[in-house]
Amino acid sequence: MKTATLVFNPIQENTYVVWDETLEALVIDAGNSNDRENAALDNFIAEHGLRPVMAVNTHGHFDHTLGVCHLKERYGIPFALSAKDDFLLENAATSGSVFGVRIGAMPSIDTDLDALSEIRFGDTTLQVIPTPGHTPGHVALYEPQSRVVFTGDTLFRESIGRTDLPGGDYSWIMRSILDKLLPLGDETRVCPGHGPETTIGHETLYNPFIVEVLNNEVGLR
Repeated sequence: MKTATLVFNPIQENTYVVWDETLEALVIDAGNSNDRENAALDNFIAEHGLRPVMAVNTHGHFDHTLGVCHLKERYGIPFALSAKDDFLLENAATSGSVFGVRIGAMPSIDTDLDALSEIRFGDTTLQVIPTPGHTPGHVALYEPQSRVVFTGDTLFRESIGRTDLPGGDYSWIMRSILDKLLPLGDETRVCPGHGPETTIGHETLYNPFIVEVLNNEVGLR
C-alpha cells in the first residue's frame, strides 16, 4: 500500500491518499477547503492515475470533512464515518466559526463505520478500530501488511487529541491508545491527523501522556 500526505485548510490538517497496485484509492480525512486545495488533490489523483472509491473519515470534526462534498460530487464515491459523529457534521458551522473558518455544506454519511470491521479497496484491507475519546465515534484505520495506522486526532507525535470539545473524554482516549493502538507494535507507523508521522515505539518512550499512565500502572503493581 502506498500513502501520500497533503496538508490542507487553516488548521493544517493531514489528508491521506492511499492506494495499491490496482490504482484503486481511498481518501482519508479530506480537509481540502477551497478551489486551490481541491485542485491540488485532484491533480495528485490524476497524475498517479488513481481511481478513488471512497472518502473515509477517522472522525467528524469540520477540519477533516471540509473536502468530502467535493470528492462525492467529482468522483461519485460514498462517504464513510461513524454515525456517532453525525452531530459534529450538523454543528460544523458553529464549530468552524470558533476557529474563524467559514463552513460550507457538510456531507451526509453513506456508510456507517460502526457497522464495519474493515474497509476493502483494490487488494488492500484496512481494519476499522474504534478509538473513542477525541470524539464518540472516532476510529483508527490499520493496514497490517504495511503496518501503518491512521490515527486521526487520537494520537499525535508526542501528544494526544483534545478531549475538551463536545463528545470528548480523557479516560476514553487514553484507554483507546493503551488498549487499541499500543498493541499494534513498536514498529507500526503512525499517520496522525495533524503534524509529523511517528511510530508506536517512539510514543511509548516519549509521549508524556502515555509515559505517565504506564509509569503509574507499573507503580500500582
